[in-house]
Amino acid sequence: MISASNVTLRLGKKALFEEVNIKFTEGNCYGLIGANGAGKSTFLKILSGVLEPTNGDVIITPGQRLSVLEQDHFKYDDFPVLDTVIMGNARLYEIMKEKDAIYAKEDFSDEDGIRASELEGEFAEMDGWEAESNAASLLNGLGVDTDFHDSLMKDLNGSQKVKVLLAKALFGNPDILLLDEPTNHLDLDAIAWLEEFLINFENTVIVVSHDRYFLNKVCTHIADIDYGKIQLYAGNYDFWYESSQLLIKQMKEANKKKEEKIKELQEFISRFSANASKSKQATSRKKALEKIELDEIKPSSRKYPYIDFRPDREIGNEVLTVEGISKTINGEKVLDNISFIVGHNDKIAFVGSTELAKTTLFQILMGEMEPDEGSYKWGITTSQAYFPKDSTREFDNDYTIADWLMGYSPVDDITYVRGFLGRMLFAGEDGVKKVRILSGGEKVRCLLSKMMISGANCLILDEPTNHLDMESITALNNGLIKYPGVALFACRDHQFVQTTANRIMEILPDGTLIDKITTYDEYLESDAMARKRTVYTANKEDDEN
Repeated sequence: MISASNVTLRLGKKALFEEVNIKFTEGNCYGLIGANGAGKSTFLKILSGVLEPTNGDVIITPGQRLSVLEQDHFKYDDFPVLDTVIMGNARLYEIMKEKDAIYAKEDFSDEDGIRASELEGEFAEMDGWEAESNAASLLNGLGVDTDFHDSLMKDLNGSQKVKVLLAKALFGNPDILLLDEPTNHLDLDAIAWLEEFLINFENTVIVVSHDRYFLNKVCTHIADIDYGKIQLYAGNYDFWYESSQLLIKQMKEANKKKEEKIKELQEFISRFSANASKSKQATSRKKALEKIELDEIKPSSRKYPYIDFRPDREIGNEVLTVEGISKTINGEKVLDNISFIVGHNDKIAFVGSTELAKTTLFQILMGEMEPDEGSYKWGITTSQAYFPKDSTREFDNDYTIADWLMGYSPVDDITYVRGFLGRMLFAGEDGVKKVRILSGGEKVRCLLSKMMISGANCLILDEPTNHLDMESITALNNGLIKYPGVALFACRDHQFVQTTANRIMEILPDGTLIDKITTYDEYLESDAMARKRTVYTANKEDDEN
């Protein structure tokens, strides 16, 4: 068990948390939610001991081991992958290293023998003989191939490093598990594996995530941070949302009834206070009036942008034809003879474990990269707007936000442009901020403003939910659902894909394509996909043998 007792954290004059009291118990998974800047990651750092609160205490049951998902992707660059995972249980790793050092001695003494015997006993009690196989199992589950298990961390790409650090956090059955955005940079298969792991995990989990589907799957409770307080709700994310909205509705209705009663009493008092025969009743009503207190209903600190993509013209029947596109990058064939035709009602989610393949296809379709083979053709009625995964070039300048968006506006009117910025929560003086210094989430909102102002009838979005908070993801999700144009997108947010896409395209690791007109959930459950993956895996194993 881990709990916070009267925890307060002040940053200058501002109190980020004020006398927070909360208890996290064994066997439960707590989703820690709140608006950007509410302090979710900060609270996890307080619980883990990385950050000291201004006042109050964090209490952990004696003897329990706490494990944290680390965010420094370069910290273990000089260590082998398997060793990095096993470091998740620091004491076990210390024992392994001390044993190895003793057995490597040329002048092995009696004292060394006694110490080695003590270490072997502790090692066995901690299931040390299963450590490497358990670490390998975690890595395989998250999609890190066995070929990489003996590699150094510095030889892995960013996505693989994230998976190794996650395996490190999960290793050794910790008593308390703190996870800050564990689904970031994970493919959908790895997320599904993590969901099952946490559902079956019997100890305490506290997780911060912007993935609504993930929170619904794994959470038994929601801890909501708002205005420096943390309110605990039983149930998953959807249950929290319904409960919180119902509570606000009930408080408003109760206040409305109280206001009506106040008005009724005031009218009676005003009417009969000077009437001798009614004076007692008027006095009685004055006392009743003094006892009525309206409930304080604080508006939430959450802010939802308004995302509304409106095409300037209706799209025709001929949208996009792709014929035999292939592309090899750094010796790896990421696209192999890809062909498909896009219809005027299509909203296509591109899925699959190879991020490079999806990004490469989008870049080819937007003319940023040439295919090695094949061709594509956009219909004459189409206009495209593109959300790139890497937007560095977009913001490598000294423009203000308003000037930057003016460069893409079809209307030469700053008031018109500021209207789009206002929808995306850039208010007042925000417009004069330099785009170079914006946060990741602010840059995403700028790009979405650019897409809205374009009036395009075909949108291509490569991981648009990265860096967005829950409210912005919800707004973008709703905006795409009601968008009357065509959308091609890649996204790791399960609920986003399920509620938006009517067609699924999976680019397999060999660069080939599966194309199904279906919802995402139906696609995952389809026997056809399972058989296809089985065949591909078998063929790959045959090739390796």
